[in-house]
Amino acid sequence: MTGQQAIDSETAREQLDGFARYRDERQRFWDEFAQTLDRWESIRGYYQARLASVYRFLIPPGMRVLELGCGQGDLLAALRPSRGVGIDLSERMLDRGRVRHAHLTFFHADVHDFLLREKFDFIILSDLVNDIWDVQRMLELVAQHSLPSTRVVLNSYSRLWEFPRKLAEMLGLAKPQLSQNWLTKEDLKNLLYLAGFETIRGFSEIIWPLRTPGLDILCNRYLAKLGLFSWMGITNFLVARPQPKQPEDREPVVSVIVPARNEAGNIRRIFEETPSLGAGTELIFVEGHSHDNTYETIEREIECWPERSAKLFRQTGKGKGDAVRLGFAEASGELLMILDADLTVPPEDLQRFYETWRTGKGEFVNGVRLVYPMQDRAMRFFNFLGNKFFSLAFSWLLGQSVKDTLCGTKVLSKQHYEMIAANRSYFGDFDPFGDFDLLFGAAKYNLKIADLPVRYRERTYGTTNIQRWTHGWLLLRMVAQAMARIKFV
Repeated sequence: MTGQQAIDSETAREQLDGFARYRDERQRFWDEFAQTLDRWESIRGYYQARLASVYRFLIPPGMRVLELGCGQGDLLAALRPSRGVGIDLSERMLDRGRVRHAHLTFFHADVHDFLLREKFDFIILSDLVNDIWDVQRMLELVAQHSLPSTRVVLNSYSRLWEFPRKLAEMLGLAKPQLSQNWLTKEDLKNLLYLAGFETIRGFSEIIWPLRTPGLDILCNRYLAKLGLFSWMGITNFLVARPQPKQPEDREPVVSVIVPARNEAGNIRRIFEETPSLGAGTELIFVEGHSHDNTYETIEREIECWPERSAKLFRQTGKGKGDAVRLGFAEASGELLMILDADLTVPPEDLQRFYETWRTGKGEFVNGVRLVYPMQDRAMRFFNFLGNKFFSLAFSWLLGQSVKDTLCGTKVLSKQHYEMIAANRSYFGDFDPFGDFDLLFGAAKYNLKIADLPVRYRERTYGTTNIQRWTHGWLLLRMVAQAMARIKFV
């Protein structure tokens, strides 16, 4: 062995010894804490309950959930998983969990070195990364237990609260901790990236950690979501997904939903210009009580194009949203697309929407008309200003960039649509356009939203169905609804 090899060997041994001491110290700490946990419940109770409410908002019930650093399993149980698995370093914490939550599965293991023979829909790490020797190593193990659709949700103490936390410990208001990492959101995003994850969204929570009638709701439900106040949050949340990989060879069948009301003059062009995508493309027309001969025109064109898979349905309800939902229900494809029959977005652009979805760059691909210059009469001035305002408002509300809320062209998988539809009652049935129903659901369930710029053209047939002022007030109602159901929760 050379001198350099001896030095390297000694350094590696010191690192292993340092890690072993670090792990053993924490195992003793949490075993001791488990014995005194009940006396801290009155102080910790509100903070833990607030964390659980945020996690319940992010994770639907009935999912397969893995929690690292699960303690006694209260958070995991609160999520009502179909399968809940918890891993923790403290055997005494797990003994408490097995008594409290017999329906959950617990493993005594180090999160730096665990291997389960299963994958999960959600993997959560609550107040854990501050206490970890090697966060990247742990996240790489998380990646091994993730599907392409898995979401990793974590929260960690904000560095701004390092001194207040120490002060609370000195005053006996908090359990004294061992040394912490105190990672910033940027640190965590980078570690997630190095471990093969892409951050979808991040936000801060909990300004006031004690139950104080009125004050806790004001601070944590409202102020924590506003401007400079958000910097005061005790804990930072991040939601991430595995970085997209090369698409599989197998391509999906694509269903293109075409809501059509008073659009007889555009129907032939839809057949002519809509590209063939994936393993096959079906056109699903939903006619909505037209005053012209749109329904008859679609029937005639279907007969003229026997080589194209096409279906026609007559809408029973009202509004584009109702038409889209009928079309999605009748679709047989794995990938769902919406194409407005006014053809202000060119059908050939669907190829680019398809590639964005297929390469994993977006799970919900949203058309954007406000990037490229428009034709002179494509959008009226006040409509343009309104779209700009609502794009900013909804980007803030949803936590992801949504530069155009009312572009009709949107793409998502049938699997994701069915998840959104199954939980539609959370927002209520109030959206005649259909755009917000989908956008709200995509944001609620942490789908990666990708804005795709398109060139917006003026109509060549018919007139718009949008009523500028009436629908403007309706959009304001939707902003209020989103504030209540997405932002201020």
